[in-house]
Amino acid sequence: MIEHMVLFQFGEETTQAQKDEVLRQLRELREHVAGIVDLQANYNFSNRSQGYEMGLTVRFASKTDLEAYGPHPRHQAAVAYMKEVGLVHLLVVDFEIEDLQ
Repeated sequence: MIEHMVLFQFGEETTQAQKDEVLRQLRELREHVAGIVDLQANYNFSNRSQGYEMGLTVRFASKTDLEAYGPHPRHQAAVAYMKEVGLVHLLVVDFEIEDLQ
């Protein structure tokens, strides 16, 4: 199992409505991209976020599924929209979930 985590930071010019649309587009990916086992996206509420306002986690069954996710047209459209509305920085971490039992 693969866990894909992304943190998003937007500029001051990005409106709340635009951020809400980002979340809508991200959440919609689970319905359109094969290989997604689970997807969660929402606003940060922690004061330890170092300016990252939103988080996304996507779980995949395999690295192959993760590799297919990146170039998927729906994913690319969401990324393009984020850049258009003022994405300043993102942080990505991918790791394999190990069975600890």
